[in-house]
Amino acid sequence: MDGAGVTAAARVRVRVPSKVNLFLSVRGLRPDGYHELVTILQTVSIHDTVLAKLDGSASSAHPAARRFMDLAFTQEAGPEVPPGPDNLAVRAARQLMGLVGVGTAHREDEGTVPVTRLHLTKRIPVAAGMAGGSADAAATLLALNELWGTELDREELRQIAAELGADVPFCVTGGTALATGTGISTAQVLCRGTYHWVVGISEQPLSTPAVYRAFDEVGRPSEAEPDAVLQALRTGDTEALGAALYNDLEEAAFSLRPELREARDAFLAEGALGALVSGSGPTVVGLAASAQHALELSTRVKGLFDRVEIALSPAGGPEVAVD
Repeated sequence: MDGAGVTAAARVRVRVPSKVNLFLSVRGLRPDGYHELVTILQTVSIHDTVLAKLDGSASSAHPAARRFMDLAFTQEAGPEVPPGPDNLAVRAARQLMGLVGVGTAHREDEGTVPVTRLHLTKRIPVAAGMAGGSADAAATLLALNELWGTELDREELRQIAAELGADVPFCVTGGTALATGTGISTAQVLCRGTYHWVVGISEQPLSTPAVYRAFDEVGRPSEAEPDAVLQALRTGDTEALGAALYNDLEEAAFSLRPELREARDAFLAEGALGALVSGSGPTVVGLAASAQHALELSTRVKGLFDRVEIALSPAGGPEVAVD
């Protein structure tokens, strides 16, 4: 890795999709304090974009220049997104920098230090159960891997991602996957067909740790199995998928935000094939039978949410482009 060169004057753009949990079963509390999960994750077509570029002197093309790299981060996002080291994208960049030896040596000449600039454009809602922060971290790893020419493969990036958070390894690859343990261990599963979703978004975030604490108070470990969802995905049966959608965290989310129950029930009353809170919420998604049905459904429920979008799944994985 030390011999890998830095791509001079390159711009790398990564467009990364959000996710929904089609199935989420909480098996109980682990000795390490995390919860044991069985969940099916699928990407949906609401995307964030991470742009990475290299600024600095011509010496930045030399492999040794990586030791003197600086990092700058900007974003087009609301005030609820942390701009500094608490941002998961920044943490991902620092993690990769430490692994490949970027920015670790003493700077002898500040005037010639190249700068890696990251710019995040957000459309995935924040703290919404759609892996917005995890998607940004995954996109950052992919962008910097390309920009710096570190030549890590997707599995190596997934190993780095696992140290950042439960959904980050999935977001590196995307598609449809069965995740177990804390959600880090994933296996791709067969999915036929395209699914139409109406995504009800609340501007008021819901803390994932708070939802899990509420689950420990109001929920109980589940033995629910993902077989019905997996079978529906294998056969491309939209009606069967709608009937099989399942999330153990819903009751915990409802205890914190009772209006979410009303929103989910409204989806069903207005003709959705199925509806549930995605992950820890507060996003509520409804499955439609077709594109036209999704349009009609979105009109009927839009008054319940701050924002409603129509999305498709599966949305594949992150798209990497070198400008």
